[in-house]
Amino acid sequence: MIFTREQLEEVEDRTLAPYGMRSRASRGRVYAEAEHPYRTAYQRDRDRIIHTTAFRRLEYKTQVFVNTEGDYYRTRLTHTLEVAQIGRTLARALGANEDLAEGVCLVHDIGHPPFGHSGEHALNELMRDHGGFDHNQQSLRVVETLEHRYPEWPGLNLTYELREGIVKHETEYDVSSAQSFEPNKRGLLEAQIANAADEIAYNAHDLDDGLRARLFAPEDLDGIELWERVKHSVGWDGRGFEDLWRHRLIRRLIGLEVTDVVNATEDRLAAANVRSTADIQALDHNLIGFSAALKEVNRGLKDFLYHRMYRHTRVIRMQMKADRLLSELFAAYVAEPGQLPRSAQQRIEEDGLHRAVCDYTAGMTDRFALDEHAKMFDPNVSV
Repeated sequence: MIFTREQLEEVEDRTLAPYGMRSRASRGRVYAEAEHPYRTAYQRDRDRIIHTTAFRRLEYKTQVFVNTEGDYYRTRLTHTLEVAQIGRTLARALGANEDLAEGVCLVHDIGHPPFGHSGEHALNELMRDHGGFDHNQQSLRVVETLEHRYPEWPGLNLTYELREGIVKHETEYDVSSAQSFEPNKRGLLEAQIANAADEIAYNAHDLDDGLRARLFAPEDLDGIELWERVKHSVGWDGRGFEDLWRHRLIRRLIGLEVTDVVNATEDRLAAANVRSTADIQALDHNLIGFSAALKEVNRGLKDFLYHRMYRHTRVIRMQMKADRLLSELFAAYVAEPGQLPRSAQQRIEEDGLHRAVCDYTAGMTDRFALDEHAKMFDPNVSV
């Protein structure tokens, strides 16, 4: 028995909460195309994202540790998959559209440059006089313009709601412009879910990676309320910190935070008397998020990670290297665009030299950027 798209849409009507975004209610795509016989619009969006070159490159882009640091640490790709897993859980529990939420989660970092946030900062400085650089806007640019998958149109021709979810992605560190996507309206609940899933994922996996890399020891976390709560909940007395204990603690941290977001969001939905997607978008605040109590104790963990991990000597040194490397690559390409591949050169006339160089540089993986820099500036490395 084949479940048709129409039947899947009927399942959405029966099972989603009133405020869950229905596939059949989508505002559609920029370029008209026939619907798929057995996939909904948001399922197609999700699948198109996964098959992009930009998505595959996330495997070799930095989360915190550069790819050359080792195979055990998170990359942009593993982070993205963890965000998607948490996003699906939240969407399912809250009655939101799981496919749309998953799609926004999968695409949320697709525009990230090499070397993580240090790479984004470097490119933004280099593009200061040419429109700047923001990874959310770059993600939109990737799916609307830079990916070439179809002869009929540029980009992936994703639905309005998926693209809106990209530009309305926001965390404590990411707030982007949503021009052309009704900036006075909040993101759909599915887009807000991606925000929360992103924060939960990077809090947990950065703590996990920091402990694994021995940037700090378990006892350094003693006294941090959220850590103490997690320790108590799994029955760990602080002795004999083996890998299995670390796995249990991180697992419990994720579970605790996801459960808190579900319960806190349910309370906010009831308090706001939300009955539709329009109600969600008319509010002046997001509904998805931690309770006030957990947000406060979570602050202690985030502050710890900032000072003991993101500001660790090893991490800062790599950030400084990344800044210099990208700056030198960028300047070399601008000085002589003939060094760019033909596909990047062809974009200069339409987008301008600096934006074309920025797009090419942002698309690099960590190791490709390192190799390109060596070929360009090390006389002992062959071109």
